[in-house]
Amino acid sequence: MTLSGKIIFSIATLYGVIVAAGNVIGVVIPNIFTSNDLTNGEIDGWLNFLHNSPTSNWTQYLAFAVPSILCTLYAFLPKEKRFSHFINLPIAYSTIGISGWISYFILELFYIRFAISQGYVFNVADVLKTSILNLVLEATVTFSLSFFITETIHRKYILPKYFSEGNLSQYTGTKYPKVRFLFIVNYVSVTLFPVIFLSTLILSLQKRFGISIDRKSFHILIVILVIGIAISVLLNTYFSKPLEKIKGRIEKIKEGDYTSKINFVANDSFGELADTLNDMTESIESKTKKIFEIQNSIIEGMAAMVESRDNSTGGHIKRTSSCVKIFAEHLKTVSEYKDIPESFYNAVIKAAPMHDLGKIAVDDAILRKPGKFTDEEYEKMKAHSAEGARIVENVLSSVEDLEFKKIAINVAHYHHEKWNGQGYPEKISRTDIPLEARIMALADVFDALVSKRCYKDNFSFDKAFQIIEEDLGTHFDPALGLEFIKCRSELEKLYS
Repeated sequence: MTLSGKIIFSIATLYGVIVAAGNVIGVVIPNIFTSNDLTNGEIDGWLNFLHNSPTSNWTQYLAFAVPSILCTLYAFLPKEKRFSHFINLPIAYSTIGISGWISYFILELFYIRFAISQGYVFNVADVLKTSILNLVLEATVTFSLSFFITETIHRKYILPKYFSEGNLSQYTGTKYPKVRFLFIVNYVSVTLFPVIFLSTLILSLQKRFGISIDRKSFHILIVILVIGIAISVLLNTYFSKPLEKIKGRIEKIKEGDYTSKINFVANDSFGELADTLNDMTESIESKTKKIFEIQNSIIEGMAAMVESRDNSTGGHIKRTSSCVKIFAEHLKTVSEYKDIPESFYNAVIKAAPMHDLGKIAVDDAILRKPGKFTDEEYEKMKAHSAEGARIVENVLSSVEDLEFKKIAINVAHYHHEKWNGQGYPEKISRTDIPLEARIMALADVFDALVSKRCYKDNFSFDKAFQIIEEDLGTHFDPALGLEFIKCRSELEKLYS
């Protein structure tokens, strides 16, 4: 259903009336504190001033005028936040509702000073205590009553009707009152305020009818107050803790972590929800693994298809992938590289088989040539890097893991770039070459050196590592290359 300006105006007006009613109740109830039964001679001068002053009465209307103006501005001025402001109406209007009492109290301070200058005699401290107590009671009644009623209507009827699809967080500025806040409002409404109101009735009865009420009665009220606080704190913990754990787990799921579980055990609805969520994530993890396995099989199948057309690089895909894995495991232990996220290394290992996919677009006459390429043929062969990046991007277009997608494209595109800028296809240099491509370059060249090709015999490990060492700072990243050389024993085991 469309949320038109007319609908917003109608609902905002309804909530405004509810807030105004809360203000009216806030005016009526605290008046018991300024009744003749509870006042004393210390503030009689102040009461006389209020009675005689022709201008003091109109300030009471601030409790209604100020909130009304601010509520109107909140609901209708910011068009760019139209929906979030509408969603926030209960908490916003309830908060704005107490602004009138604050404004009234500030003006009252000026009136106190003015009354003294006019010769009225009264105890300023007693007047301030009474005014502050009134302010607290009025604001408490206004807020708790307004919020309870408007939030109930909003949650039960309005939001389900106009936002049936949910997902309120899509609207910037949407507020989510925490469980702790809701319990505080509940405590004030059903515990604190009744106790305070009951206390005022007892005081009124004592003064009006001379009824003697001993201290035990007040002790009982205090005990009730303390028990209410304890129950509210306990209930807040009872609800907020599991909700925080569940929310934290859902945030991890959004980030792609399906392995960890909610560490919460209880035989109630929260325990049931935690168990259900854990079962759900296990199911998602299992299905995700299967999807990754299928994806990897497709990628490896495409790589194998390319390799089957290239009679000079048999087993190159698997060997270079293994080299990358050995190298990545080593880099995790090096201080300069160990702070790099685990996800990066996993993505590089996973992307390694895709580095030569661009060769699928190279003509068979060139790809299957038994000898060395001519300059013209070599230029055509070099096109496989950029073509590979395009193919990888298309193959992974529906993959949601943006980090892996970017790394796979970079590996295919830049693994033939050189540290000195003399590589291809873009001739970029040094750290402009993505780290994943610099890692792939070392593995790719190393395999080419130690493997037999149709146009050459394999080099010994000594010769291969000597060539790599000589090319540090020209072909390869010098710091990264030194770390690759440190993997020699593991690499030799792999090729043995």
